[in-house]
Amino acid sequence: MLVEKNVPLQACNTFGIVARAHTLVRARSGDDVRALVADPQLGRSPVFVLGGGSNVVLTGDVKPTVLKMEIPGIRLVEETPRAWIVEAGAGERWHDAVAWTVEHGFPGLENLALIPGTVGAAPVQNIGAYGVELQDRFDSLDAIDLATGRSFTLDASQCAFGYRDSVFKHAPAGAGPDDAAGLPRGMGLAGRAAITHVRFRLPKPWVPELGYLDLERKRQEAGVAHPTARQIFDWVCEVRRAKLPDPAVLGNAGSFFKNPTVTPEQCSDIIARDPKIVHYPMPDGTIKLAAGWLIDACGWKGKTVGKAGVYEKQALVLVNRGQGGDSVTGGEVMTLAKAIQTSVYERFGIRLEPEPVVV
Repeated sequence: MLVEKNVPLQACNTFGIVARAHTLVRARSGDDVRALVADPQLGRSPVFVLGGGSNVVLTGDVKPTVLKMEIPGIRLVEETPRAWIVEAGAGERWHDAVAWTVEHGFPGLENLALIPGTVGAAPVQNIGAYGVELQDRFDSLDAIDLATGRSFTLDASQCAFGYRDSVFKHAPAGAGPDDAAGLPRGMGLAGRAAITHVRFRLPKPWVPELGYLDLERKRQEAGVAHPTARQIFDWVCEVRRAKLPDPAVLGNAGSFFKNPTVTPEQCSDIIARDPKIVHYPMPDGTIKLAAGWLIDACGWKGKTVGKAGVYEKQALVLVNRGQGGDSVTGGEVMTLAKAIQTSVYERFGIRLEPEPVVV
């Protein structure tokens, strides 16, 4: 393992927030993670696992040991009559992994193109876009217990996937007898585990997911009745580039708030006051509201607080209006986020929940 001290993290988070890691360990294999756990000094300190830094807000220098996951590799590990099983290292860029599957004829992830971050972070957030969530294409993952150094494998049910949620986002709840994976029952894995590899189950036969209006418009514009996975991949990239800022140009953490869900009765009440509200019925009977629409309706689009701003093309995205060493601070980002939450709650009675991890 490679251990570094007093490491600048501005290039390690897509918001471009200036901060430093007191200690940073680069893990390029599972053995590197186990070496960290076994280290007599580092193994006793708290650990913060960092992937591509696309879903994090740093509010200051990071005192826990930063474990930077850089495990590479992607390959087809199995093909069955019903699916292709593709495995990728936690350090692979997510978009590169999606592009690889499309280029090699293993469709199924194309709707998730151009999402920033790494493969290892994808299950943590249960990333999703344009009608597909990671859990829809997930097979299993390998991880290492940061308390014991023990390796374990989880399937989809053990990951407890939810909307932008998983077992990796919940703190340990208490002790209990070990489960089949060797981890205490009833415990979350936030800060407890480092994902090393993820496997995707890409189903046969492939069926395109075109349920979102943006993709249907692209299909009609192209005059294509039966698009290929490559065409959908290209359309998703075009739509995302038109709506969302490139973190390399304008620092951001992607969608900053989760889309809230309400009961049909709550939705009807809001519609009575705001008939244009964007909403989507969910399979469980709840109604998902577009957080970006709620924020825009409160007049935040294009507004700036300090060096933190609301993107003028998509109110769901908060951006860095600073530059270089004069970058936005995590405090400014969270001040803006809390002001938006207050506005939305006062007008609609809805509490928006941030997506990024605040450190």
